[in-house]
Amino acid sequence: MAAGCLALLFCVGTCQAAKAPYVIGAVFDVTGPASPLGTPERDTVRMIADQVNKAGGINGHPVKFVIYDNGSEETRSVMAVKRLLDADKVKAIIGPSQTGTTLAVASLCQRAGVPLVSCAAGVAITQPVRPYIFKTAQADLHAVAKIVDYLKAKRIRRIGFINVSNAFGASGRQQMERQAPQAGIAIVAKEAFGDKDTDMTAQLTRINAAKPQAVVCWGTNPGPAIVAANMRQLGMKMPLIMSHGVANRKFIELAGPAANGVVFPAGRLIVAQAIPNSDPQKKVLLSYAAQFRKAYGRDPDTFGGHAWDAAQLVLAAMRKVGDDPAKIRAELERTKGFVGISGVFNFSPTDHNGLSKDAFVMVQIVGGKWTLLR
Repeated sequence: MAAGCLALLFCVGTCQAAKAPYVIGAVFDVTGPASPLGTPERDTVRMIADQVNKAGGINGHPVKFVIYDNGSEETRSVMAVKRLLDADKVKAIIGPSQTGTTLAVASLCQRAGVPLVSCAAGVAITQPVRPYIFKTAQADLHAVAKIVDYLKAKRIRRIGFINVSNAFGASGRQQMERQAPQAGIAIVAKEAFGDKDTDMTAQLTRINAAKPQAVVCWGTNPGPAIVAANMRQLGMKMPLIMSHGVANRKFIELAGPAANGVVFPAGRLIVAQAIPNSDPQKKVLLSYAAQFRKAYGRDPDTFGGHAWDAAQLVLAAMRKVGDDPAKIRAELERTKGFVGISGVFNFSPTDHNGLSKDAFVMVQIVGGKWTLLR
């Protein structure tokens, strides 16, 4: 494949069955800076493919996932999606993992009339609505709303803000700039860092000079872990609040002791044992976690959950309408009450994310472990 895009063709079980396979594409950020997102997503899809085909496929049709790694690059995302559409003739695509790599390919899928169910968070993916574009990650719009509620409850009125310089970071900053002033919260300093930067002490020194009551960091690893470590090195004692982009073990591993005390919004998966038994997601969360551990010998995380939702939503639509892309699209848009890993989805013609801020809980890292804030 051009530009070295790695193809991971994954066809399990009954590919020699009489009925033609249902072919689904996937593009994930398996390597590069966003690999902590894309790797569990790829692994989750492989697990689902194995499960579905061992159970006989969909109405007798085996399921074939064609998975490409985009290297966390927008150009390679475009190349991968073009190959999925033109050569592999997929009927739906799940992924990519990041806002930027998703926005780079959304128009391709829209023009081709093939549903794309992204695993990324940026609100720009689904606002404004495009008929063939959906996403499963909770939106940054709702993550900011959850953080603002937390800041208000803690009577924090002055914050410093630092974000990664990519589409995800820019979207988070834009949402904070919109919502914080409406809640009476001033952003007294704004800084940014590159996704490959290894030191943020200069930016944090400027933030510290503005005397915020808390610092909010928007990004995905490794950057946020460096921010946490640099704040500790600088002796900055104010609370550090992260985005939902750190909702995996990699942040704790990279930040080490500096992770302790960090607060962030997250889906319920990482604190599944602590949520009430009455929560409709609990059974699904615990089942996915157990299946993932059995398959891979490690715990799942939020990002793998986004892929679980995307794959299961497409498969559920195929069970009802077959593999016609237009019918899959319409069925996705009609989905109501789908209990997933990221939340309970209710799509509509005006909402292709289907979640609210209630899909989040607030989590704090204590002793290297996630704890549910009540």
